[in-house]
Amino acid sequence: MGSEKVNSYKDELLRNPGIASVSRSAFVPAGETDNHVQGIFKNNEYLRKFFFYDVDEQYLPTLGLELIKGRNFSAELKNESNKAIINEEAAKILGLGDNPVGKTFKRAADPENEEFTVIGVIKNFHFKSLHNEIDPLVLAYNPYGGLIIKTKNAEVSKILDFAEKKWSKFNSQQAFTYSFLDESFEETYRNEKRMGIILSAFTMLTIFVACLGLFGLITFATEQRFKEIGIRKVLGANIGEIVGMLAADFIKLIFVAFLIAFPLGYYAMQKWLQDFAYRIDLNIWQFILAAIITLAIALITISFKSIKAALQNPVKSLRTE
Repeated sequence: MGSEKVNSYKDELLRNPGIASVSRSAFVPAGETDNHVQGIFKNNEYLRKFFFYDVDEQYLPTLGLELIKGRNFSAELKNESNKAIINEEAAKILGLGDNPVGKTFKRAADPENEEFTVIGVIKNFHFKSLHNEIDPLVLAYNPYGGLIIKTKNAEVSKILDFAEKKWSKFNSQQAFTYSFLDESFEETYRNEKRMGIILSAFTMLTIFVACLGLFGLITFATEQRFKEIGIRKVLGANIGEIVGMLAADFIKLIFVAFLIAFPLGYYAMQKWLQDFAYRIDLNIWQFILAAIITLAIALITISFKSIKAALQNPVKSLRTE
């Protein structure tokens, strides 16, 4: 569909009271999108490659990007093609100081090539996965591609029906397709979500098998010390003392397991987190909480059988001899 038809379609969409704004751009900050990376020069000296997004004047308000210095693009001005809005990271790499507005840079070392004048600076935002650091970004005024729609508090299904009907009037040759930005963000971290599900399943299975093993061990230990339990009860031992006696050896083994598991767990988590440019720090309280939960599960499992043994009639155990 030609540029004029796209603009007319955009105007029709804006007549819907449920639509807040519409931007025309082929670039979205999540999921599959065009990625233009071009070399940047300042004073004919190569700096590095920057990401370039071709956008229109509605791109910032539609995506909620925060303009912290300068101004946005304007459709009323006719000389916006050589203007640029950059993010904080780009301003830092370009070395433009505290007031980058009005300063220039080039996309090539050749002086005849296009020079951009900075008219605004936007706050850094993640337009790639959190695996990557925030890259320098340049927004240039060159509307093309599809439309990005920001809705108000309205039913999305009705807006989609409205947009599809209008689309069929302007372009009956191409199918009406769309995607949601939040779903694109979810797609970005699909591997992490899948890993979380798998690890959760294996964690529950491991806990279940460990509890079965503990239950079997405490059953065996109880049978081996059946007469001792009876004698201790005759001599005046209470339930708590008997449970503590049976649980003591297992608790020691659990603490030995902690000494082995915690360093290995810390190492594995650190290796996994290194894949993210932006990540949390591992704190000691996280391991303490894991130890408390593990110990509680173990004590519940141990107590189930040991309390039952402590409640038995001591005469029965002594009569077996």
